[in-house]
Amino acid sequence: MSTNRHILDAIGNTPCVELRHVVPDGCARVFVKLEGLNPTGSYKDRMAVSIIEEAEKRGDLKPGMTIVEATGGSTGSSLAFICAIKGYDFTVVSSNAFAEEKLQTMAAYGATVDIVSSPTGKITPELIPSMRVRAKELSQNGDCYYTDQFSNPDVLVGYGSMGRELLGQIPEGIDAFCGAVGGAGMVLGVAKVLKSKNQNCRITVLEPASAPAITKGHGGPHSVEGIGIGFLPPLLDKTLYDDARAVEEAEGRRMSRRLAKEEGVLAGTSTGLNVVAAIELAKELGPGKIVATVACDSGLKIRRIVLGDEM
Repeated sequence: MSTNRHILDAIGNTPCVELRHVVPDGCARVFVKLEGLNPTGSYKDRMAVSIIEEAEKRGDLKPGMTIVEATGGSTGSSLAFICAIKGYDFTVVSSNAFAEEKLQTMAAYGATVDIVSSPTGKITPELIPSMRVRAKELSQNGDCYYTDQFSNPDVLVGYGSMGRELLGQIPEGIDAFCGAVGGAGMVLGVAKVLKSKNQNCRITVLEPASAPAITKGHGGPHSVEGIGIGFLPPLLDKTLYDDARAVEEAEGRRMSRRLAKEEGVLAGTSTGLNVVAAIELAKELGPGKIVATVACDSGLKIRRIVLGDEM
């Protein structure tokens, strides 16, 4: 075992495990990267450190500035964590549509949380754009740096490490990788690395079936945090993925519960969507192939969503 001299060194190098119980017989093997073991319990730690440190290198972000972002809470928690370490003030625009645990986590790290209300309590096509407008307005007040996660290519730097780790953890080779998209940085950051090793590696992007902006060209209301932003992500590069699929939210929820009970993986609904699609790909590819995906976060920050009212 090694000792990290700085907490930022604890980001990444997460385990990758093979699913043994939820994958039917006669399929490809399915591996899941356990990103809930990052310091804030989310893979967003990877992009938060890169988005800040790349800006520091360019001189766009200087000591004393305030960082501003619009986020459902996972990115916000990660940015608040990095800001606490580096000494930046952080203003985050979020909403009551997202888990209270996430809002509390951001505040605990010292963030100022600005709420844009969702009348229905759901993530609608209008919500994320309105949050982004609010964040841009706030960033124009004083000496601020708007990280703009949905349009900022610096996020790809952080997620490239995940792709490199996967290649090392699965030396047999990865035939397909899938992941649900919000800003699309994670899937594309990993895809660039996997495609550089094996151009035939199949990359599939996912979204909630009720908010099919990529597959059908329109958004819609849903409750899957971190994905389905209601518009085509500006970073979504069609040359880096092979197909897009929509997955029913209810299927993702059922799978997230199965993952906890049968595999010991406690994660949110977006992870459930990832595994539902990974199993579909595993059925299509068949034995002898390998599919990889991501457990995006720890379910501990979104208990009400993971467990559901019926639990």
